[in-house]
Amino acid sequence: MGPDGMRPLLHGSTCVRLASVFDPLSARMAAELGFEGCILAGSVASLAVLGAPDLILVTLTELAEQVRRITRADPPPLVVDADHGFGNALSAARTVQELAAAGAAAVTIEDSALPEAFGSGAADVVGVDEAVGKLRAAAEAKAGTDTVVIARTSAYGVEGLTATLERVRRYAEAGADAIFVVGLQRLEEVAAVQDAAGGLPQMLYATGPDIATGDLAPLGVRLLVEGHLPMVAAVEGAWEALSAQRDRGAYQPRHPGLISRLTRADDFERRTTRFLRPDGTDHD
Repeated sequence: MGPDGMRPLLHGSTCVRLASVFDPLSARMAAELGFEGCILAGSVASLAVLGAPDLILVTLTELAEQVRRITRADPPPLVVDADHGFGNALSAARTVQELAAAGAAAVTIEDSALPEAFGSGAADVVGVDEAVGKLRAAAEAKAGTDTVVIARTSAYGVEGLTATLERVRRYAEAGADAIFVVGLQRLEEVAAVQDAAGGLPQMLYATGPDIATGDLAPLGVRLLVEGHLPMVAAVEGAWEALSAQRDRGAYQPRHPGLISRLTRADDFERRTTRFLRPDGTDHD
């Protein structure tokens, strides 16, 4: 699916649950299971590319390459967590261009002060004007593409709801296609963000019982992130299989044939017969 698939989701009438993916096979699983959208989180990208925690160690080049690997597998429209845009406003613009070229359907740019500065010791957000500059540059950079820019803010946990709503207003005016406020706990807060954003669609983490179980679509929420358990399950599954091998025990696959199906093994076998075997029967 192409990146143009994100706009219908943002401007639809339902709240879409995003599949957390990390490589081509997980992307194909999301598509086969019927997910309408998926996400490559920064923390997941760091695990997949570097085997490292989420400390903003992945470079833009490494992230774009992983996005390209995923989108080649024809997943549902992919949201890419681009952290702080890898620098200032000019860097954020280039980030959007690179990820759009790699096939990202949406790019989130956040206002967190990243990476952690020497002596800071606590989470913080950049000034509103700096964040607005990044979003304006990002919005200009995605012009001519089908990629959308989602303004992400962590101000709720740092400055409180009132200051967050002011940031949301400014970010909407800067040209963001959607708003992503991290940390909201109650439906009335989601409604307040909807008002401040002037009706722009929202993306949310499923934090707190209200958010996880509430009716979010009428409040403008179109994309919901429910954690990143697929990567956790993949790591734990590999650990269990390796442990069984070390102990000379038996590890029985629970889904025989799954890898062959996801890798399109039958299609590759047909093409191998056509192009590599002189005695193949298919020569058209």
